[in-house]
Amino acid sequence: MTSLMVSMMAFVAGVKDRFSSEKGATATEYSLLVGLIALVLVVGVGFFGTKLNTWFSTLGTTVAGW
Repeated sequence: MTSLMVSMMAFVAGVKDRFSSEKGATATEYSLLVGLIALVLVVGVGFFGTKLNTWFSTLGTTVAGW
């Protein structure tokens, strides 16, 4: 009877450990962080892209004239 009780307690402890694990939570946080960085890059390129293209074109024309 005692060994059965110990086995059941070990089983319950194992199940508790599986449900309280935070491995998935960390992966989710990192994936959200990567997604946010990608969004900032896309918005930044979309917003500043044409202005930077104009600036570099003007700079290239100025340097070519020297």
